[in-house]
Amino acid sequence: MHPRAGQKALPEDLVDVDALLDAYYDLHPDPADPAQAVSFGTSGHRGSSLDTAFNEDHIAATTQAIVEYRAGQGIRGPLFIGRDTHALSRPAFDTALEVLAGNDLVAQVDTMDGYTPTPAVSHAILVHNRDRSASDPGRADGIVVTPSHNPPRDGGFKYNPPHGGPADSEATGWIADRANELLADRLRGVRRHGRQKALQDAGRYDYLHTYVQDLSSVVDLDAIRRAGVRIGADPLGGAAVDYWAEIGELHDLDLTVVNPEVDPQWSFMTLDRDGKIRMDCSSPWAMASLLEKRSEFDIATGNDADSDRHGIVTPDAGLMNPNHYLATAINYLYAHRPNWPAGAKVGKTLVSSGLIDRVTASLGRELFEVPVGFKWFVPGLIDSSVGFGGEESAGASFLRRDGSVWTTDKDGIILALLASEILAVTGRSPSALHAELVEEFGASAYARVDAPADREQKAKLKALSADQVTATELAGEPIVSAITEAPSGGAIGGLKVSTESAWFAARPSGTEDIYKIYAESFRGEEHLAQVQDAAKALVDDALAE
Repeated sequence: MHPRAGQKALPEDLVDVDALLDAYYDLHPDPADPAQAVSFGTSGHRGSSLDTAFNEDHIAATTQAIVEYRAGQGIRGPLFIGRDTHALSRPAFDTALEVLAGNDLVAQVDTMDGYTPTPAVSHAILVHNRDRSASDPGRADGIVVTPSHNPPRDGGFKYNPPHGGPADSEATGWIADRANELLADRLRGVRRHGRQKALQDAGRYDYLHTYVQDLSSVVDLDAIRRAGVRIGADPLGGAAVDYWAEIGELHDLDLTVVNPEVDPQWSFMTLDRDGKIRMDCSSPWAMASLLEKRSEFDIATGNDADSDRHGIVTPDAGLMNPNHYLATAINYLYAHRPNWPAGAKVGKTLVSSGLIDRVTASLGRELFEVPVGFKWFVPGLIDSSVGFGGEESAGASFLRRDGSVWTTDKDGIILALLASEILAVTGRSPSALHAELVEEFGASAYARVDAPADREQKAKLKALSADQVTATELAGEPIVSAITEAPSGGAIGGLKVSTESAWFAARPSGTEDIYKIYAESFRGEEHLAQVQDAAKALVDDALAE
């Protein structure tokens, strides 16, 4: 851990915004270099202009590729586009608008030229496409310009098709390949207008009020107001800053925006575990400033820069572990949403806590366990066969109170508001309710660690088969399963090994020379450490073959 983790950033920790913006326009990537090519991970293309990984050429090529992709899919409706507060988001947004206008495509930009959270873009797409068939050419799609919780030096660019959620790998693979072709051809195939004309051609959409006014359809805001729950909302300098203020005013809640400051350097942030500035609302080090104020509120919450993640702080327990809150939220929602379909499944990624499995079984619901990536929940949320979908990294969404779809991308705002609904309706904090779940189902120790792996080793890990696991025990317990495909379908891109009381999953990083080991044990911290050591040895043996 960095010696200043949890302490406020110093001037030497801050990014040079001018250098960042200059590099965006001045540096030109070599698409033959994998580190400089367009590459979509689980959350779009990300990188820094300083590394020639997120520059004007990337965004112009990627936007042109998106235009061509949607044309090939018969999508001719408007494109909803939003941006977060990262320094690179504004120039990337402008570049995208110029290309969209050059292709005679109507982009829907925020009425007030404000920041737009990811869930507000997903919501806008779904509202527009409601009652439209899958072949309707008037369908809309969207782009969100954000690297999510990444450090201030990074930029990010995500595409959401007409279903409103993250694009699947088939779509992103096509878009990335076409973008790299355009880069290699020096952007000769990119059509583009000037910035002024692009802004004139764009449509206007009131993302903020459309989203905020509709919140009562998904969260019981009346119960929160009647109970007088004192809410402290920290946008962490992100896109939700104006949304939280409007939520409090429009719905007459006792809500304080703890820090309304927006600063592309994030100079007000406390350093994360590794000493970097990172808007990770699930990190106690990044959330240190809000944790100091936890006694001032009944519920305090944080969001990352594009508001697709949530952090829940209670006076009695501080920052809740994301897995603990997901299990608590699931247990509450399925008992307090009588209009949800009786067969609505509980969605979780396979690296989320086994506590969710136990809670789901107790509810008599079916578990929908998928690979990492929120895209796997999209079809189930659309048709209401999945009531809740959540990731261990503090991202989730759930159905409206009437059982219909709300968003098909992660929504940190409704998960934050749900914590106040839980307190208002039950009279107990989410952390107190989690303690009750632990009494019933047992306590678990959960952690993620990283291990080094080069490009070749990561490719091997991604291509592993369950047959390559020859071990019969894991940390003193018989192995009951070794899988490379999630129980509900889809390749893991790695390996998951389980015993009766523990499991680990190993997956290669898409951006760094490491692989990630997620592990959990219901036998305590010491056994968890044994699981982690055994996991590393098991994976290293498989990679050595």
